[in-house]
Amino acid sequence: MPQRTAPLFALNHMAAPAMPVASLLALAARLDIGAVELRNDLDRQPLAPASAREQADRAGIRILSINALQRFNDWTDARRDQAERLAEAASDAGAAALVLCPVNQDGFAPDPADRAHRLVAALHGLALILRRHGLKGLVEPLGFAECSLRTKREAVVGIDAVDGADVFALVHDTFHHHVSGETELFARHTGLVHISGVSDPGVTTATMRDRHRVLVDADDRIGTVGQIAALRGSGYDGVFSFEPFAPGVHGAPDIGAELSASMQWISEALTPTR
Repeated sequence: MPQRTAPLFALNHMAAPAMPVASLLALAARLDIGAVELRNDLDRQPLAPASAREQADRAGIRILSINALQRFNDWTDARRDQAERLAEAASDAGAAALVLCPVNQDGFAPDPADRAHRLVAALHGLALILRRHGLKGLVEPLGFAECSLRTKREAVVGIDAVDGADVFALVHDTFHHHVSGETELFARHTGLVHISGVSDPGVTTATMRDRHRVLVDADDRIGTVGQIAALRGSGYDGVFSFEPFAPGVHGAPDIGAELSASMQWISEALTPTR
């Protein structure tokens, strides 16, 4: 049966990385978006967990996640310490989850057995930290050919290996899903969806990178609306968080108007015709 309600949207700070947190929260409220994702990788807007929590509470906006623990599947003593600090920051910010991004580098753990071993070791160590802080770990396969965790299938196998369904879920990123070539959705394993589109006619799937990720509109080449519809039809009932990386989006003179237009276009594209 087709979906008849508009999707719930969220706003990743990457949609407007130059904005202070207070301005991001005000933008979300103005767009009637009830949740945001904050980041720990914005030099101009360093994460201040306690302040972010206070501002979000005052604005009536949920903080979904802190994005992200990078290279999480390269599990070392230093990575464990980094995870502990970031989990504490996420808890202090009132976030529900911590996004986990794998190593995206040529030659890292190229053997499938080694990749699986490293993934399980990392998930085992992270589960202890996340449970202690009351957080979910959102595992985000990146899809690129050089990525050490390309597919959601591989992530699910790792999560099952550590009996981690209570503490881990997937991030389905519409861009990464497309570039990975994976067809399975794993909607019921998904805890968050990142959305962006690619409209540049001059890039192929193999050459698509973050800089090509724009807001979703009628020119999207990666089937984002189709992915949204398929996820919702398969049981995913969570939010869809805007995460564009393109410099043109970041430099938009009125990002609020552009986000509003994208939200409207997506909602109308999902509305069944009679």
